[in-house]
Amino acid sequence: MIQIQDQSLKNAIEEGMDEFLQVFIDAYIETLGGELSPGKMALLNGSQHSLLAWHFFSTEMRDGGFVQLIQNGYGPYIFENPFAKAMRQFGCVELSKLIYKAKEIYDANKKELTRETTEEEFNAMYVDFEIFDELEERYFDMEEEQTSLLAAYVDEHIQDFAEIVE
Repeated sequence: MIQIQDQSLKNAIEEGMDEFLQVFIDAYIETLGGELSPGKMALLNGSQHSLLAWHFFSTEMRDGGFVQLIQNGYGPYIFENPFAKAMRQFGCVELSKLIYKAKEIYDANKKELTRETTEEEFNAMYVDFEIFDELEERYFDMEEEQTSLLAAYVDEHIQDFAEIVE
């Protein structure tokens, strides 16, 4: 089990929910050696993978939305794993519904969305996949509330996410 220093967690809690979650995410990324590769997947449990997937999801959404998330290679990690189901189990029901809707678009257009592109082709995808725009807006409307729900779940089930050590 991944270990997190109790003092690091206490300091992060004082900073807020984003910092609280980031302590776990940083530990996971360090454990994975900074890269998400098939050979390292077994180093994290399902709850840890779900929290890490949330991190990649939320970061990519803020930086460039669904098109960027998929083009940066996170489509399979988000849409081909039980991420949406985990978010629902973690209490983030609205986020789960949104991910399922985005998965429908991803599944129907996977070949086009995941192909290698030039910068010009990548930029054109934002026009070609305007269908994501409404989902992205809904995400930004719910992001803070869903993050709060996630942080509360992690706090209540902390043993599933890390071992806290002195």
